[in-house]
Amino acid sequence: MRHETKFALLACAAAWGMAALQAATPLEAQQAVQGQAIITVLPKVDGQLPPSVTQQDLAVKVNGKNAKVTHWGPIQSPGNQIELVLLIDSGARSSLGREMNDIEKFVQGLPPNVKAAIAYMQNGQADFAGPLTTDRTQILKNLHLPGGGAGISASPYFCLSQLAKNWPGQDERARREVVMVTDGVDPYDRRFDAEDPYVEVAITDATRAHLVLYAIYWTNAGFADSTAAANNTGQNLLAQVTEATGGKSFWQGMGNTVSFQPYFDDLSRRLKNQYELGFTVPSDIKPGVQQFQLKLHAPGTEIDAPQKVLMVPAGQN
Repeated sequence: MRHETKFALLACAAAWGMAALQAATPLEAQQAVQGQAIITVLPKVDGQLPPSVTQQDLAVKVNGKNAKVTHWGPIQSPGNQIELVLLIDSGARSSLGREMNDIEKFVQGLPPNVKAAIAYMQNGQADFAGPLTTDRTQILKNLHLPGGGAGISASPYFCLSQLAKNWPGQDERARREVVMVTDGVDPYDRRFDAEDPYVEVAITDATRAHLVLYAIYWTNAGFADSTAAANNTGQNLLAQVTEATGGKSFWQGMGNTVSFQPYFDDLSRRLKNQYELGFTVPSDIKPGVQQFQLKLHAPGTEIDAPQKVLMVPAGQN
């Protein structure tokens, strides 16, 4: 009987000790989740030097709760790899041919640390014309006019989801950038409603794959895609996708732009002014895609930050 009592006392003491140890360990350290994001920081006035932004200038929230910044720094090393996919809607009008020279100049001017590829939106997939490569000549051999058939993409957002789930690159540390050329119209949701379920799925898939999306608006073939309602909705849907991932949507009114060159110049400037942000939050934020908010307290600057981020258990990449 004495041995049983002694054993019970030892068990209680051990349990009490574990409870005391857990109580002494901060909850955030025990059960934190972490995330990362690519942030673009630019001067508000063109021509000025890139701003100097420190960790103390940042205020980060995930689902409305304060997050702790664990890493912040510019991505300027020549060894930092970028994987960029130019995703062209196969339903785009053949007048896109007048922009081919601008596309060629953009590809030829990419920095040496950028692997690029051209893919076409076709039947709900990103149909790659070639692999990711730094060989600019090989990339441009695969550049051709789209077919111009109305609705041939099935949906630009189906194609984006498929690309996100089947990213062609193998370097997990590389920045993943996508430039979509499309009118943004979703043939599978003709309500012309800003709340498109396929867009939401595409945003979630892109966030999980750590994609930063840019969109260049180009009117596609077909009467249904040419209405004012379709044009307006397509542009709004593209803005949702790009803003959710920290990118930018380029467009000019309801028609097609005269030249892609100003868009590509702006895009090149953005790729040179990206920062890497790491952060943690307590356990009441669950792993998965969550809402994200970043405020920057630095005069003379503007930022493009994602509205969604992927949170994972602390210690995971």
